[in-house]
Amino acid sequence: MANQAGTKLAAQERLSQVTDHLGASEVDIPRGKEALFEKHPDDIVVTCALRTAITKGGRGGFKDTPAADLLAGAFKALIERSKIDPALVEDIAVGSVLPPGGGATEFRAAALVAGFPTSSAVKSLNRQCSSGLQACVDVANAIRSGMIDIGVGAGVESMSSQYGPGAVTEFSELLDSVPEAKNCKVPMGVLSEQMAKDKHIPRTKQDAFAASSYHKALAAQKAGLFDEEIAPLTVGWEDPKTEEKKTITVGRDDGVREGITAESLGKIKPAFAKDGSIHAGNASQISDGAAAVLLMKRSTALRLGQHILGKFVQATAVGVPPLLMGVGPAAAIPAVLKKAGITSDDVDVFEINEAFASQCVYCVEELGIDLNKVNPKGGAIAFGHPLGCTGARQVSTLLYELRRRKERIGISSMCVGTGMGMAAVWVAE
Repeated sequence: MANQAGTKLAAQERLSQVTDHLGASEVDIPRGKEALFEKHPDDIVVTCALRTAITKGGRGGFKDTPAADLLAGAFKALIERSKIDPALVEDIAVGSVLPPGGGATEFRAAALVAGFPTSSAVKSLNRQCSSGLQACVDVANAIRSGMIDIGVGAGVESMSSQYGPGAVTEFSELLDSVPEAKNCKVPMGVLSEQMAKDKHIPRTKQDAFAASSYHKALAAQKAGLFDEEIAPLTVGWEDPKTEEKKTITVGRDDGVREGITAESLGKIKPAFAKDGSIHAGNASQISDGAAAVLLMKRSTALRLGQHILGKFVQATAVGVPPLLMGVGPAAAIPAVLKKAGITSDDVDVFEINEAFASQCVYCVEELGIDLNKVNPKGGAIAFGHPLGCTGARQVSTLLYELRRRKERIGISSMCVGTGMGMAAVWVAE
């Protein structure tokens, strides 16, 4: 018995070494980027990824469209493009931040309207700005564990209808009694302003980064590089000038603007402090939009004749101090690289959400990433950040761009309100 106990202890110690800094269920030894290119029957693959256009909150094409309607449109397009039998989809996870009750009721209804049968389960979840990514990861992990065979990860937000001065987070005396807990309710703009000062990110650098985002997004839009990922959606819309109600088809991101320069951005008044550096032009736009991602095992995809866009490799979510919310990607990206067994140099494209130019610039510089690899088609500063949608939107943006460039490895990442970061590794095929 003593020998058996000693052997078991030694085995546990070896296992602990292998799984250090990995999830409890992960025991594969990372072998470098070549291992990521191997194809196995149990790989979790993406066979369809798309999004609606992203439109300006309160003014754009989706200003009169409820979140559930956006989601239903994305779901319909996913079924049509993938040609998947909707009855095979066992679970649908939807990330969203603002809807009362998490949107659980409306999102279930949206799935039914889109054509999913009553046998397809639906859940909503909220990890703030990473909600859409978390939805995709939850579905991937459910497939990996054997809980389901096929699922959809999605994200949606109607900031036109559910974002504004009336949105207040209530804190009890108990929560206010712990400093770090109390810090969770400090507005993100204020946090990012303070971080820009603490990390010495000057306004000139922020404005140059923001202008670059606009330039890249505009060039990509003119070249049609978003066309593959956008599913046009026909919706009702009221003209704010004439109050005429009409039906329009929205198929382009309407926040992308021409003529933006670092100099023109330098003239905009700071939003959060008189001597501040953050303003409407170098922060993410308030937007509306939805995205959806179809996931399954490679063996399932091959059996069903599904076209494989890429595969999900690994993800992680980490915590950082609430007052340093914006540094989340700088903490999450190294963690997910280690889990995947690769280095930053192995990554071809980074999709890092541009919540604020200040935090994105800091993360890129802190990690020593080549700026040419970051958001090559622009980011949330240029075309918007519908909170719950972004993490799922990044999947289509990333995989299509990797395929276009004939490159393979990508990372999607974002900072998360209240002090977190999330990142995932994807491989295009």
